[in-house]
Amino acid sequence: MTITGGCRCGAVRYTAEGQPDHNALCLCEQCRRSAGAPMVGWALFAAEAVTITGTPVSYNSSGDTQRQFCGTCGTGLFYLSETIFPGKIDIQTGSFDDPDALAPQACIQMADAPRWMAGLEALPKFERYPGA
Repeated sequence: MTITGGCRCGAVRYTAEGQPDHNALCLCEQCRRSAGAPMVGWALFAAEAVTITGTPVSYNSSGDTQRQFCGTCGTGLFYLSETIFPGKIDIQTGSFDDPDALAPQACIQMADAPRWMAGLEALPKFERYPGA
């Protein structure tokens, strides 16, 4: 399997080869605050299977954890931690060129999820923004 993706402006691009170790939606507080979103999708690949063009900006979010993003458009891209995932790189699945390339396998860090997530399936669904 080959996954391609990158940031919104195209300054940082990547290709990931092979199968990820996991593909999950994370609801932890750190991911939510870093992304400004209720959850973040991640797919974990071996670092040597990922080729990156352009230069992402790194932010040390805790200990040896680096969150990387595009310094031009701000798109979140990568998570690196030799303590948690040695030799691996977690890629934000929202940056994939094909959003259907990998379906999530799990929701993680549910202990941190906002309580309203339990009722998400009951919300009305619209094909486009209502009124647009």
